[in-house]
Amino acid sequence: MQPGAHGAGRGHARVSPQLSRRAVVGSTGLALLGACAAPRRLTSPFSVGEGPPALRVPRGACDSHIHIIDPRFPAVPGWKGEPVNDASVAAYRRFQARIGTERVVVVTPSTYGADNRATLDALDRFGASARGVIVIDSDAPPPDLSSLTTRGVRGIRVNFVSPQPWGKTDARRLADTARIAADLGWHIQIYARGPQIAEMETVLAALPVPLMIDHLGAVAPADSTGPGHAATLRLLENGRTWLKLSGAYISSVSGSDYRDLDAIAQSYVRASPERLVWGSDWPHRGQTGRLPDDAVLFDLLGRWAPDTATRDRILVDTPRRFYAFD
Repeated sequence: MQPGAHGAGRGHARVSPQLSRRAVVGSTGLALLGACAAPRRLTSPFSVGEGPPALRVPRGACDSHIHIIDPRFPAVPGWKGEPVNDASVAAYRRFQARIGTERVVVVTPSTYGADNRATLDALDRFGASARGVIVIDSDAPPPDLSSLTTRGVRGIRVNFVSPQPWGKTDARRLADTARIAADLGWHIQIYARGPQIAEMETVLAALPVPLMIDHLGAVAPADSTGPGHAATLRLLENGRTWLKLSGAYISSVSGSDYRDLDAIAQSYVRASPERLVWGSDWPHRGQTGRLPDDAVLFDLLGRWAPDTATRDRILVDTPRRFYAFD
């Protein structure tokens, strides 16, 4: 069932930050006008670099994975990770203006456990251009979940990597959460490492809802021929699984070019280009001191999906259908 049925150096030239993309691609006269305009300094919080992506960003492009961490909402009691910072809606809008995307999917981070107030507040502030993926304790789900569809929620995230308030997340909890999502017409999103995906492949394939896999399946480059990558490919090919081309810095060990993930990402594009979305993973939790250049992260699509039509599908068409954007 399609979810939408329910209501630094890079290997190619960069557009100068003194010119907007539209000035570059417009008529000669407009390009000259743009070149003569006062320089603009494009900066955004929680991201190094200043300029926009070199790739064309299509109208309606979606950043399908971000977190809002707002000082108005405290971390879950006992949280030992990176503290709450000002990764607010206002901060993300500055980031969004630099990168050029128009739609966004807000995912509740582990910082907040199953407290979704920051995500829901962000959805209200972003309005129709946003969708949400929340976190719940399947043993004690909130009583008002059905009302959240109208606020833009479309899925529930199940995290097998980061610490959760209830302790270990296992297949039983995944199955229970999937039943709740099915009743709501939502999808399940998982964050799991390659070996975990391989171990749970049968369970994941049998979920009664569409499945979205985070962060390239978190397959380590050294395991590109291993069972985790193979299992993720098989799931992608079953017609009920989608995957986020996001979080390259999570698995990469090659530095800021992320070339050690090219073969893995390209294999997903070959297998199922119609079931992929792109996400920035802003504000890059856990990357303090080594924040990425998000224009570089966006431009990875030039290597991973060289065909413009395929990139437009990844950035616009698939997220529009999957997250039921109007």
